[in-house]
Amino acid sequence: MSTPAHDTTRADRMARDDPSGRLAAYTAKTQTPLDLAALMTLWIVLVPPGDFGPSYHASAIALFVRLGLSVIYGIDLAIRAMLADRHWRYITTHPLSIVVVLLPPVRVIFSVRLVTSLFRRGNLERFLLAATILLMNGAIVVFLYERNAPGSNIHTLGQSIWWSVTTVTTVGYGDYFPVTTQGRVAAGCIMAIGLLTLAVVTAQVSSSFVEQATRRRQALSASATPTPEVTLGDLAQRLSRIEELLAAMSSTES
Repeated sequence: MSTPAHDTTRADRMARDDPSGRLAAYTAKTQTPLDLAALMTLWIVLVPPGDFGPSYHASAIALFVRLGLSVIYGIDLAIRAMLADRHWRYITTHPLSIVVVLLPPVRVIFSVRLVTSLFRRGNLERFLLAATILLMNGAIVVFLYERNAPGSNIHTLGQSIWWSVTTVTTVGYGDYFPVTTQGRVAAGCIMAIGLLTLAVVTAQVSSSFVEQATRRRQALSASATPTPEVTLGDLAQRLSRIEELLAAMSSTES
């Protein structure tokens, strides 16, 4: 946990590097897309290069994704350095950004803040998007580990995606299942994603119903006409009036 002194020092440093505020605006606009890109390529981190198999196409795709991410992160770092007041000082004070350009999988560290922010209220759409991305990562990881494993019945990406969908929805037909240790670990993570998604969606829907009921009660109480209070004096006056009317009616009849 950061201390107030640390937060003040960091704020002062950011103010010195970005007096115009353009860097902060750019970072706020691009942070989420870059975090999503890191989540989408999580399978590169989880699967060692040697497990992509002897296929030239699989190795080429992995290499292309890694180089593409390096280019994207390099452009992002260059733009942030140009927007900073002191360009070279910004680069030298952000060594992790340089490491991300050289080793794109490190960027996954930054995506953790995206996952934690998704649990805040009102982020259901972003949470479902992140859950879907993590599900696809799990499907790719299982496919890469299972396709050539002895005794495996998951040999195509389509089969792996179907298995991931049935697993995350807790249906579990059992027609496909992982046999490797890495595949079973990925299966456990996918099961956790399914349970967590169910819990978050249920909580969001319940909260929405409670809010609607609260708003209806407030609207009814605001539109209801207040009933005037009746005091003992009012009751006494009404009884006296009734007695007078009865007396008048009795005198008329007689």
